Amino acid sequence: MNHPCHAGCDHLSVREYGASHGSHDHDHFQVLVGLEGVLELEVSGSGRRIAAGDGCVVPPGERHDFESRTGARCLVLDSHASEWARVGAALAPPATRALANYLDRAVTDRLPRAQQLGPSLLLEAWLRPLQATPQRHRRAIDWDALARWALSHTDAAPTVADLAERVHLSAAQLAARCREERGQSTQQWLREMRLARARAWRAQGLNVAEVARRSGYRSPSALTAARRRVGI
Repeated sequence: MNHPCHAGCDHLSVREYGASHGSHDHDHFQVLVGLEGVLELEVSGSGRRIAAGDGCVVPPGERHDFESRTGARCLVLDSHASEWARVGAALAPPATRALANYLDRAVTDRLPRAQQLGPSLLLEAWLRPLQATPQRHRRAIDWDALARWALSHTDAAPTVADLAERVHLSAAQLAARCREERGQSTQQWLREMRLARARAWRAQGLNVAEVARRSGYRSPSALTAARRRVGI
């Protein structure tokens, strides 16, 4: 289920989920808070279970899939606000449940101030406990070393979970750090590294089939398609 918002806007909605419609991604943050039922969510290979009151932040560019076998309703915020990267893998605080229930009614009744104030209130509710908690020292990520390790695995391209394990983080934590420190999703960062290496090999005179194999693409056409998607 994909309801992209227009560039630069924040949009609240209440959505019902059932069977999976396949994985997809967005160029914005997608914030979900459970209202009814249970939603099974997979983000870049990492699973989450969202029941009433639970919340999750899906970073831009991360492929994800939803499914609910018995049906689920969620409050969904599509947002381009970069502050959501600060939330990372943090669970929705208890105050979010009451706010989500109010916004559910406000959005359903089409109250105009719900769209005006709801997104910022939801972000504030999520961030307040994080701001009150002393921040632990974060281990620096050696992005160059991580890129070298990722590019050395050409037989089976590493997943976001593999990369996260390499630097002793969860997939959600790595996604948040990548967005904060590199300005892009983990998948986008990895894809750019692989394509840059492919360009270098091609410039050295290697044929397309060999470049695709060394870059971890399953075929020359897959490499060509990847280059086309980023406009190179």
